[in-house]
Amino acid sequence: MLNEIVQRAPLFLLVAVRCFALLMTLPLFSMQNVSRIAKIALAGYMAFIVLPSAYGQSWQLAEYHIAKDIFSGAFSLHYIFLLIGEGLIGVITGFYISMIFAAFSSAGQFFSYQMGFAASEVYDALAQIENPLMGQYLNLLAMLLFIQVDGFQELFLGGILRSFESLNAFSLVFYKNEFITFLLTGLTDLFFDAMMISLPLVGTLFLISVTMGILSKAAPQMNLLSEGLPLTILTSFLILFLLMPVMCDFFTRSFDIAFFKFEDFLSQVKRNPL
Repeated sequence: MLNEIVQRAPLFLLVAVRCFALLMTLPLFSMQNVSRIAKIALAGYMAFIVLPSAYGQSWQLAEYHIAKDIFSGAFSLHYIFLLIGEGLIGVITGFYISMIFAAFSSAGQFFSYQMGFAASEVYDALAQIENPLMGQYLNLLAMLLFIQVDGFQELFLGGILRSFESLNAFSLVFYKNEFITFLLTGLTDLFFDAMMISLPLVGTLFLISVTMGILSKAAPQMNLLSEGLPLTILTSFLILFLLMPVMCDFFTRSFDIAFFKFEDFLSQVKRNPL
């Protein structure tokens, strides 16, 4: 194992940098509670597994000459740019996975204000932002479902291997428009999924607010403020209880669709080599 790593040290470092950048931006692994030493060790282990099949078809002629110069002992500044490019690819991949979970967290933020939990923002260790309680709840639920459907195994065994077969550091330059379009499409899907998740609750709470406004105009002597807040909270929890199986199925489909789009993007790059 060590002999193979030493013999192919420049390539191993390129692979390890992308894996480490992915772990630093991937949900759950990017938490500060996860030891930095554990992240480095996991990145090194991933790089060792991926190394035999890495850059099989995407290691182009220019990169080959750069690697040849490095193996011969001639240090080149091109290698530094290759390391930076590999790190950016890892960051982009982790950022895309983070956008999937951001949809669930954003959905919780949308209806938290309608429920009356607007002032309940605390630090969310998973999202690493100030997040309302319902946003944290949906984010934690999505993480548990992601683990249950073997999302990390599919990402590590499928997504990372295929990314090394299709993408390299030069892809950031020659396919920059495709990368930008892919990320913007992911951001659009983020807000669309968040709206679809929160729409039943937001719509129901909006109708309750309109009904409370009409009643307050019809009978001003009624103290609707004291009854309106408990009513919205109870109604929201009841709708969440009823819609939870549907939401879990939607979470699972969102993961599958996101992985399919990522693999389709990798396939497009692979079909159009540099």
